[in-house]
Amino acid sequence: MGPYWYAAMLEYERYSADTCAMKIPTASNNLSNHFLISMPHLRGSSFEQTLTYICEHSEQGAMGLVVNRPLDLSFAQILDHLDIHIDPVHDAQRTIYAGGPVEVERGFILHSPVVDNWSSSYAINEQLHLTTSLDILHAIAEGRGPEQYLITLGYAGWGAGQLEEEILANSWLSCPADLAILFATESQLRLGAAASSLGVNLDLLSSQSGRA
Repeated sequence: MGPYWYAAMLEYERYSADTCAMKIPTASNNLSNHFLISMPHLRGSSFEQTLTYICEHSEQGAMGLVVNRPLDLSFAQILDHLDIHIDPVHDAQRTIYAGGPVEVERGFILHSPVVDNWSSSYAINEQLHLTTSLDILHAIAEGRGPEQYLITLGYAGWGAGQLEEEILANSWLSCPADLAILFATESQLRLGAAASSLGVNLDLLSSQSGRA
């Protein structure tokens, strides 16, 4: 299989309406800064056993990043493919994640706030920013990047009303995002940890689904 990430270009393009450059609604069911926990009947889909962090959600749709699907790709390899030459590379073996099935050649860095102003960055809230410009990669490689960060290629997107319909169809559970799960929990444990915060045992749900 040819590695699609050879063409990865981590450059910013502020979300247009169809990729969720949206105003945050005041509705109580807004899922910005929430986790989406995939349910067992999504088996076989691109979201099987995924945990997704929702960056934006409005009447126009939603945009998020899958945060528990690591790629066989390191930070050092990303820099090499982008012809960014820094030696030595700080955090060279940091894992890169498959953020979703949309625009898989684009990179997104979800991170804690820093004093530096990146050329293309968006404040999700006081605790998390989303940056897509190359300057943050240079900073991370030189050891002056954010304290906490996660890099993905691609994102997950939903059109107007689509996510709400999927939740009503029991495709997803949702819970408030937890930074400890996002940054301090091993990737293979994140989905279960998010479900456990709701008192849900996904293994039990999977076994019940299998008997249905």
